[in-house]
Amino acid sequence: MTDEPQPAADPDLPPYAPAAPDAKDWTWVLTERCGECGFAGTDVPGPDVAGTIHDLVPRWRAALNRRDARVRPRPDVWSPLEYGAHVRDVHRVFDERLRLMLEQDDPQFANWDQDATAVAERYDLQEPGRVADELADAAAVLAARFAAVRADQWERPGRRSNGSVFTVTTLGGYFLHDVVHHLHDVGA
Repeated sequence: MTDEPQPAADPDLPPYAPAAPDAKDWTWVLTERCGECGFAGTDVPGPDVAGTIHDLVPRWRAALNRRDARVRPRPDVWSPLEYGAHVRDVHRVFDERLRLMLEQDDPQFANWDQDATAVAERYDLQEPGRVADELADAAAVLAARFAAVRADQWERPGRRSNGSVFTVTTLGGYFLHDVVHHLHDVGA
Protein backbone atom coordinates (compact mmCIF):
# COMPACT_ATOMS: atom_id res chain seq x y z
CA MET A 1 0.00 0.00 0.00
CA THR A 2 1.32 3.43 -0.80
CA ASP A 3 1.90 6.09 1.84
CA GLU A 4 0.40 8.74 -0.38
CA PRO A 5 -3.18 9.73 0.36
CA GLN A 6 -5.61 7.83 -1.78
CA PRO A 7 -8.68 9.44 -3.30
CA ALA A 8 -11.74 9.21 -1.10
CA ALA A 9 -14.35 6.73 -2.23
CA ASP A 10 -16.78 8.43 -4.56
CA PRO A 11 -20.35 7.51 -3.57
CA ASP A 12 -21.36 7.74 -7.23
CA LEU A 13 -18.85 5.09 -8.29
CA PRO A 14 -19.40 1.39 -7.75
CA PRO A 15 -17.06 -0.31 -5.28
CA TYR A 16 -13.90 -1.79 -6.70
CA ALA A 17 -14.85 -4.77 -8.82
CA PRO A 18 -12.18 -7.43 -8.73
CA ALA A 19 -11.14 -9.16 -11.91
CA ALA A 20 -12.25 -12.72 -12.46
CA PRO A 21 -10.26 -14.80 -9.95
CA ASP A 22 -7.62 -17.14 -11.31
CA ALA A 23 -7.96 -20.48 -9.52
CA LYS A 24 -5.70 -22.46 -11.89
CA ASP A 25 -2.77 -24.42 -10.56
CA TRP A 26 -0.05 -23.16 -12.88
CA THR A 27 2.67 -25.56 -11.68
CA TRP A 28 2.41 -27.43 -14.98
CA VAL A 29 4.50 -24.61 -16.55
CA LEU A 30 7.49 -26.15 -14.80
CA THR A 31 7.49 -28.96 -17.35
CA GLU A 32 5.36 -27.67 -20.25
CA ARG A 33 5.31 -24.58 -22.45
CA CYS A 34 2.45 -22.15 -21.79
CA GLY A 35 0.17 -22.04 -24.83
CA GLU A 36 -0.80 -18.44 -24.07
CA CYS A 37 2.53 -16.66 -23.45
CA GLY A 38 4.97 -19.24 -24.87
CA PHE A 39 7.13 -19.47 -21.73
CA ALA A 40 8.17 -22.67 -19.96
CA GLY A 41 9.70 -22.83 -16.52
CA THR A 42 12.73 -24.59 -18.00
CA ASP A 43 13.52 -21.73 -20.42
CA VAL A 44 15.85 -19.97 -17.98
CA PRO A 45 18.49 -21.91 -16.01
CA GLY A 46 18.62 -21.06 -12.32
CA PRO A 47 21.84 -19.02 -12.49
CA ASP A 48 20.26 -16.84 -15.24
CA VAL A 49 17.09 -15.99 -13.29
CA ALA A 50 18.59 -12.83 -11.73
CA GLY A 51 19.55 -11.37 -15.09
CA THR A 52 16.18 -12.22 -16.59
CA ILE A 53 14.41 -10.46 -13.72
CA HIS A 54 16.40 -7.29 -14.54
CA ASP A 55 15.71 -7.69 -18.27
CA LEU A 56 11.92 -7.74 -17.77
CA VAL A 57 11.68 -4.50 -15.76
CA PRO A 58 11.87 -2.10 -18.77
CA ARG A 59 8.92 -3.88 -20.39
CA TRP A 60 6.88 -3.34 -17.21
CA ARG A 61 7.92 0.33 -17.09
CA ALA A 62 6.74 0.75 -20.68
CA ALA A 63 3.38 -0.91 -19.94
CA LEU A 64 2.85 1.26 -16.86
CA ASN A 65 3.74 4.42 -18.77
CA ARG A 66 1.08 3.87 -21.42
CA ARG A 67 -1.85 6.26 -21.52
CA ASP A 68 -4.24 3.33 -21.11
CA ALA A 69 -2.44 1.89 -18.06
CA ARG A 70 -5.55 2.37 -15.90
CA VAL A 71 -8.00 0.98 -18.46
CA ARG A 72 -9.37 -2.53 -18.20
CA PRO A 73 -9.86 -4.22 -21.58
CA ARG A 74 -12.97 -5.87 -20.11
CA PRO A 75 -14.66 -5.41 -16.74
CA ASP A 76 -13.42 -8.81 -15.55
CA VAL A 77 -9.77 -8.38 -16.71
CA TRP A 78 -7.18 -6.30 -14.87
CA SER A 79 -5.74 -3.14 -16.39
CA PRO A 80 -1.98 -2.87 -17.00
CA LEU A 81 -1.79 -0.90 -13.73
CA GLU A 82 -3.50 -3.68 -11.78
CA TYR A 83 -1.29 -6.32 -13.40
CA GLY A 84 1.77 -4.18 -12.65
CA ALA A 85 0.82 -3.82 -8.98
CA HIS A 86 0.23 -7.57 -8.85
CA VAL A 87 3.62 -8.32 -10.42
CA ARG A 88 5.31 -5.92 -7.98
CA ASP A 89 3.73 -7.90 -5.14
CA VAL A 90 4.65 -11.21 -6.79
CA HIS A 91 8.30 -10.10 -6.66
CA ARG A 92 7.92 -9.39 -2.95
CA VAL A 93 6.15 -12.68 -2.18
CA PHE A 94 8.70 -14.72 -4.09
CA ASP A 95 11.57 -12.89 -2.42
CA GLU A 96 10.17 -14.04 0.93
CA ARG A 97 9.69 -17.59 -0.36
CA LEU A 98 13.23 -17.73 -1.73
CA ARG A 99 14.60 -16.36 1.55
CA LEU A 100 12.79 -19.10 3.45
CA MET A 101 14.11 -21.79 1.11
CA LEU A 102 17.67 -20.60 1.57
CA GLU A 103 17.42 -20.26 5.35
CA GLN A 104 15.15 -23.16 6.37
CA ASP A 105 14.86 -26.83 5.53
CA ASP A 106 11.81 -27.50 3.35
CA PRO A 107 9.69 -24.53 4.48
CA GLN A 108 5.97 -24.33 3.83
CA PHE A 109 5.01 -21.02 2.25
CA ALA A 110 2.30 -18.84 3.72
CA ASN A 111 -0.78 -18.65 1.52
CA TRP A 112 -1.23 -15.48 -0.49
CA ASP A 113 -4.61 -14.46 -1.88
CA GLN A 114 -3.70 -12.30 -4.86
CA ASP A 115 -7.31 -11.32 -5.49
CA ALA A 116 -7.94 -10.21 -1.91
CA THR A 117 -4.70 -8.23 -2.02
CA ALA A 118 -5.78 -6.44 -5.21
CA VAL A 119 -9.01 -5.36 -3.54
CA ALA A 120 -7.49 -4.48 -0.15
CA GLU A 121 -4.63 -2.50 -1.71
CA ARG A 122 -6.89 -0.89 -4.34
CA TYR A 123 -4.56 -1.67 -7.20
CA ASP A 124 -6.83 0.38 -9.45
CA LEU A 125 -6.15 3.61 -7.51
CA GLN A 126 -2.37 3.33 -7.33
CA GLU A 127 -0.13 5.67 -9.30
CA PRO A 128 1.34 3.89 -12.37
CA GLY A 129 4.72 5.64 -12.14
CA ARG A 130 5.07 4.77 -8.48
CA VAL A 131 4.07 1.16 -9.17
CA ALA A 132 6.74 1.02 -11.90
CA ASP A 133 9.37 2.29 -9.44
CA GLU A 134 8.25 -0.10 -6.70
CA LEU A 135 8.22 -3.01 -9.16
CA ALA A 136 11.78 -2.13 -10.24
CA ASP A 137 12.89 -1.91 -6.60
CA ALA A 138 11.29 -5.26 -5.73
CA ALA A 139 12.84 -6.81 -8.85
CA ALA A 140 16.29 -5.56 -7.81
CA VAL A 141 15.90 -7.12 -4.35
CA LEU A 142 14.72 -10.47 -5.72
CA ALA A 143 17.36 -10.50 -8.48
CA ALA A 144 20.07 -9.89 -5.87
CA ARG A 145 18.78 -12.79 -3.78
CA PHE A 146 18.77 -15.11 -6.82
CA ALA A 147 22.24 -13.88 -7.83
CA ALA A 148 23.53 -14.86 -4.38
CA VAL A 149 22.29 -18.47 -4.59
CA ARG A 150 25.25 -20.83 -4.30
CA ALA A 151 25.65 -23.84 -6.59
CA ASP A 152 24.76 -26.21 -3.74
CA GLN A 153 21.48 -24.36 -3.01
CA TRP A 154 19.61 -24.66 -6.33
CA GLU A 155 17.94 -27.94 -5.33
CA ARG A 156 16.82 -26.83 -1.84
CA PRO A 157 13.07 -27.53 -1.47
CA GLY A 158 10.08 -25.52 -0.31
CA ARG A 159 6.36 -26.16 -0.66
CA ARG A 160 2.98 -24.56 -0.88
CA SER A 161 0.20 -25.52 1.49
CA ASN A 162 -1.47 -27.52 -1.32
CA GLY A 163 1.57 -29.83 -1.42
CA SER A 164 3.26 -28.45 -4.56
CA VAL A 165 7.00 -28.82 -4.05
CA PHE A 166 9.54 -26.45 -5.57
CA THR A 167 13.30 -26.32 -5.66
CA VAL A 168 15.06 -22.97 -5.78
CA THR A 169 15.50 -23.63 -9.52
CA THR A 170 11.84 -24.42 -10.18
CA LEU A 171 10.70 -21.53 -7.98
CA GLY A 172 12.67 -19.24 -10.29
CA GLY A 173 11.04 -20.71 -13.40
CA TYR A 174 7.57 -20.59 -11.88
CA PHE A 175 8.08 -16.97 -10.82
CA LEU A 176 9.39 -15.93 -14.25
CA HIS A 177 6.40 -17.49 -15.95
CA ASP A 178 4.09 -15.31 -13.86
CA VAL A 179 5.96 -12.14 -14.83
CA VAL A 180 6.23 -13.05 -18.51
CA HIS A 181 2.63 -14.26 -18.71
CA HIS A 182 1.33 -10.98 -17.33
CA LEU A 183 3.45 -9.04 -19.83
CA HIS A 184 1.62 -11.08 -22.45
CA ASP A 185 -1.68 -10.21 -20.75
CA VAL A 186 -0.97 -6.46 -21.08
CA GLY A 187 0.50 -6.73 -24.59
CA ALA A 188 3.99 -5.57 -23.57
